[in-house]
Amino acid sequence: MAILVNLDVMMAKRKISLNELSSIVDISLANLSILKNNKCRAVRFSTLNALCRALDCQPSDLLEYIPDEDA
Repeated sequence: MAILVNLDVMMAKRKISLNELSSIVDISLANLSILKNNKCRAVRFSTLNALCRALDCQPSDLLEYIPDEDA
């Protein structure tokens, strides 16, 4: 996968649990868990906006581009 979601890293830095974040950003635990575990295929800008607001971070703190080895 070329894009990594570093949600778990930001959550650890901010010392916030999945349950807390879920209630703050109003996203289901299941969907937040999918993001946290890099199982998502897409992220809505509204979701990214809510996460950045709740975690006081930039999108670049949550998303990381890793080039494919075969490219």
